[in-house]
Amino acid sequence: MKHLILGTAGHIDHGKTSLVKALSGIDTDRLKEEKERGITIELGFAHMELPGDILLGIVDVPGHERFVRTMVAGVGGMDLVMLVIAADEGVMPQTREHLEICRLLGVRKGLVALTKSDMVDNDWLEMVGEEVREYLVGSFLEGAPVIPVSSRTLAGIEDLKAALVHLVSEVGEKPVEGPFRLPVDRVFTVPGFGTVVTGTLLSGTVKTGDEVEILPSGITSRVRTVQAHGRKEESGSAGQRLAINLQGVEHTAITRGDVVVPRSVFQSTRAIDARFTYLPSAPRELKHRSVLRLHSATYEVPAQIILLEGDSMKPGDTQCVQLRLKHPVLLLPGDHFIVRMYSPQTTVGGGTVLDPAPPRRRRRSAEALELITALQEGEDVDKVRLLAQQSLLSGITFEEIRIRSGLAARQLEAAVSGLLSKGTIVQMVRDPRIFLGREAFDSLKSLFLGELEGYLRNNLLKDGIGKEELRARLPRRSDPRFFGPVLAALEKDGKALVERDLVKQAGHKASVQKERSGIQASIEALLVKGGYEPPAIKDMSISLGCGEKEILEHLNLLAREGRVAKIKGDIFYALQPLSQLKEMLVAHLKEKGEITPPEFRELTGLSRKYMIPLLEYFDQEKVTIRVGDKRKLRKG
Repeated sequence: MKHLILGTAGHIDHGKTSLVKALSGIDTDRLKEEKERGITIELGFAHMELPGDILLGIVDVPGHERFVRTMVAGVGGMDLVMLVIAADEGVMPQTREHLEICRLLGVRKGLVALTKSDMVDNDWLEMVGEEVREYLVGSFLEGAPVIPVSSRTLAGIEDLKAALVHLVSEVGEKPVEGPFRLPVDRVFTVPGFGTVVTGTLLSGTVKTGDEVEILPSGITSRVRTVQAHGRKEESGSAGQRLAINLQGVEHTAITRGDVVVPRSVFQSTRAIDARFTYLPSAPRELKHRSVLRLHSATYEVPAQIILLEGDSMKPGDTQCVQLRLKHPVLLLPGDHFIVRMYSPQTTVGGGTVLDPAPPRRRRRSAEALELITALQEGEDVDKVRLLAQQSLLSGITFEEIRIRSGLAARQLEAAVSGLLSKGTIVQMVRDPRIFLGREAFDSLKSLFLGELEGYLRNNLLKDGIGKEELRARLPRRSDPRFFGPVLAALEKDGKALVERDLVKQAGHKASVQKERSGIQASIEALLVKGGYEPPAIKDMSISLGCGEKEILEHLNLLAREGRVAKIKGDIFYALQPLSQLKEMLVAHLKEKGEITPPEFRELTGLSRKYMIPLLEYFDQEKVTIRVGDKRKLRKG
């Protein structure tokens, strides 16, 4: 069965509700006040079956100018509109505004019902019909059927149904693929069941037992039951009017404008980039940073408009804008919206969401405008490429690209695969998948190489920089997980070498100036002279007239070159005395089998300052093995 939503539109008292009842047999005015006053205040809902296995849900909207915000909430799910114009009055102010709202919110098909045709003569009816057709020229209803009807006598009702059948054949159903999205237009409780929300399902399929989230609050729940057009169903599909019974949620926690979605799939937003049209009928210029009321789906929210291309907009202008929202709402790429002024309270423009999660934009930014244009009309690969490039050094996840581009997962995978194969983007992290643009990746490589070169220039006696020290120089806005891939790329490029915890520059050797070359010889001489108990760094510093840091740097370099032995952080030995101590220890162990620290001190005559570090050094060098308080000769 084909499921579509028909919405009414038109001026107050032009007979929208009576016409819906004549078509469907359902009175959509359910409030006592509506029946007493004879005007529609709230959204009303009905349904009817048409030939060809078609189920048409009907949303009846109020026509009074005071209830335009309610009317807008009903337009969001419409597939086609029935513009209702009374034959005895013709086109009126709300006729015009409702038609403009339908256009801005993406309705593209419909027809006109010329109601109260029994109250005028044929000449008048023909004249009004011609005026209506002329009025519709240039609108999306240009050339649409204009059908005289009477809800009282039912004249023309069958003609209207036939026109609807023909029209429905030209309208495609909403997409059932992807996650479901149900904007809430009504909330109530049913004794024994609890909270029920109703709305038109915009996409996907929702079924009994689904875990859901209500945005923007983030409240979670589970679907207890699903009803479609008053009948209990196991599931509901896009294009249907649904009533969903939610488990464990108070009805006061949900309001019109909330959206029921699958858990952990969507995120609310406080800003959108959009292509915005300021209506020719707007009463004055629109200034940068003006505050308007944004309407989309079933909600409204105050929004400040940031003009990205100029300081103001004249009526009739179209421009790229950013709308900053006072409260978070759910908006996705392709969603339509309108904006209304606070004073006078009138619809002045609307547009389409292009980026539902943009950064704050610099006005007149060529890069921002390039991305916004690509999101509107560019190829898939251009959207992904620009989103990755403009994430700069921060990178962007696969999920962020999906949300901001509006691409289906299959389309996105194809675009990402092509860009990766060309090297235009680089995958930095596997889970979650995070990408950088090629320029940002190359910038990180250059940054690290520059840090390495600068470090070695300032530390002439060192071969490289510690891994963690280099990692700490990653820009704050970058993910720490980028360090590994960038370092691996520098190794692959032959620019860096990684040895354990040290990062070296390829081809670099620690350099020693000629005037300092004698210092190393002097250090080696002092170590040889010190024999079994070499001098401390402080003592060598005094003897040679150098700073302790410089002495330590020379000692570390000598140790790396194998010219001296580093026992611990500040104890170094000349190779000959160390070799003699090792021979003494090995000979003792071969004869006695084991040795304790006091016995080692008695054997060598060393003080505790040197004795313990030496024993630990021989353990590390796999000469000995410690067993309790004793050392034994390591086998093999």
